[in-house]
Amino acid sequence: MDEITIPRPDDWHLHLRDGAMMEGVLPYSARDFARAIIMPNLMPPVVTSADAQAYRDRILAALPKGMDFTPLMTLYLTEGTDAADVASAHASGLVTAVKLYPAGATTNSSSGVRDLDKVMPVLEKMAEIGMPLCIHGEVTDPSVDIFDREAVFIETVLDPLRRRLPGLKITLEHVTTSNGVDYVMAADANLAASITTHHLMINRNAILAGGIKPHYYCLPVAKRESHRLALRKAATSGDKRFFLGTDSAPHVDPLKECACGCAGIFTSINTLSCLAHVFEEDNALDKLAAFASLNGPVWYCLPVNQEMVRLVRRAAPVVWPDKIETGDGPVTVFDPLLPIHWEVA
Repeated sequence: MDEITIPRPDDWHLHLRDGAMMEGVLPYSARDFARAIIMPNLMPPVVTSADAQAYRDRILAALPKGMDFTPLMTLYLTEGTDAADVASAHASGLVTAVKLYPAGATTNSSSGVRDLDKVMPVLEKMAEIGMPLCIHGEVTDPSVDIFDREAVFIETVLDPLRRRLPGLKITLEHVTTSNGVDYVMAADANLAASITTHHLMINRNAILAGGIKPHYYCLPVAKRESHRLALRKAATSGDKRFFLGTDSAPHVDPLKECACGCAGIFTSINTLSCLAHVFEEDNALDKLAAFASLNGPVWYCLPVNQEMVRLVRRAAPVVWPDKIETGDGPVTVFDPLLPIHWEVA
C-alpha cells in the first residue's frame, strides 16, 4: 500500500508550553492535528477555570492565521483544587479533563498530589458528572526502581482508586509497560490509555547504549523491548481503549544537554509519518485510523473529525530538520533511528 487516507487525527496528550516556545512548536501540531488535550503543567500551573481560559486565549492568539486547531484544556489537580470550579469549567465546555500528577513525577509536577484522600471530593464530583481524569501513572517513591514505577503505581494507587470510585472515567496516559497494557485490557469500563509515538519506536537502549543520549530521555522512561512490543500490539490491534497521545514535550537543547537534563521528546513534527511506518511494519495500516483518529473522540465523547488526511509512501526517506528554532532557543526533533518513507500529502 502506497497511500492511506484517514480522518484528521487528534493528539490526546500534548505539551505546548507557553510564550515563545509555544509560538515555535504550535504550528507543527496545528498542521497535522485537529484537536489536542493540552497539558497544564506550566509554571505556575493551570489550576483554575480562569487559568484555563487565559491559557486557551494565549494558544489561540499564537495560532498562525489560516490554521484550524482546537485546544482541549485541562486543569492541574492540586490538594487545594475546588470541586465546584472544576464542575463549572466542565459544564461550560471550557475544560475537557483534569490531570493528576503525583508530586515530583515529571516536569513541573511539584504542585501535584501527595495524598489522594485530599482530592477525593474533586474526584467524586468528576465521577458524578462524567468528567475524565488523566493520570501520569508513576509512583515517586525513591526506593522504587524507575523502570518499575508504572507497574507499582497500577498496583498500589490506580487499582485501589478504581475500586474506591468505579464510576470515575480514567485515562492512563503514556502507558509504557506490558503491565499497563494488560491492566487496561482487563478493565470492563471507565479505563483507557494513550500511547506515545516514541514509546512505539524506541526502547531504553536508545537512551543508554553507546553513551547517554539525552534527546531520548522522557518520563515515563522508555522500557525493555518486550514492553515496546506489547505497546505496539495494543496500538495496532484496533482496540478502542487505546489511542494516540504524543506527549510531545519540547525543551530547548541547553536544558536537555546538561548534567541534569529535562525529560521530554519533541515528536509533533513527524508523528504521523512515524505511526504509518509502525503500522505498516506490523501489517496494520487498516487499524491506523482507529488509533489516531477514531478511538480518542469516542472516549472523550467528541465527534470524529470530518476532514481527511492522506499519507503517502515515498521512494526516498522523508527528511526533517535536526532542530527547529524557537524564540527560547533550539529544540531537537525526534530521530526515529531508521528511514521513514511516509509523509502527509
